[in-house]
Amino acid sequence: MNALTDRLNQLQPYVLGLFRIVVGLLFLCHGAASVFGWLGGTDGSGGTYETGAWPSWYAAAIQLVAGTLLILGLATRPAAFIASGSMAYAYFNVHQPQSLFPLENGGEAAAMFAWVFLLLTFSGPGALALDGLWSAARNPAGTQAAGAKAERDEDEGRARVGA
Repeated sequence: MNALTDRLNQLQPYVLGLFRIVVGLLFLCHGAASVFGWLGGTDGSGGTYETGAWPSWYAAAIQLVAGTLLILGLATRPAAFIASGSMAYAYFNVHQPQSLFPLENGGEAAAMFAWVFLLLTFSGPGALALDGLWSAARNPAGTQAAGAKAERDEDEGRARVGA
């Protein structure tokens, strides 16, 4: 079981990166449907929100921008934080007044996106992100030092467990 856990831990950054990309793409699709009428638009027949209409058009703009940033893994934490807030706003101001539970008020997607983006705010982008390339380019010595520290921490953890 320990070998399985070790392997899963090694793959965790890559799975987190793929998770971020897929969720970002789903969020981007919502924005594209609302702003450009793609994928059926807002009403299933290619309709869009009126430019500048509060709050729907602004939510769609956040979906477009944040979804793109999340796919790229660029400014992941701020983009996820803003996206989480916009989805919490959508849930509590649009869906929750109709009923308490998401299944009853049609707010499952808003609630799920809010929590997923909050998780990404705290977990970071994972692998396959431009955030990592940006920090490595800005501070190559710091990246090497962080890698060496992570290896030392891992070795110390094995020593404590007796592996």
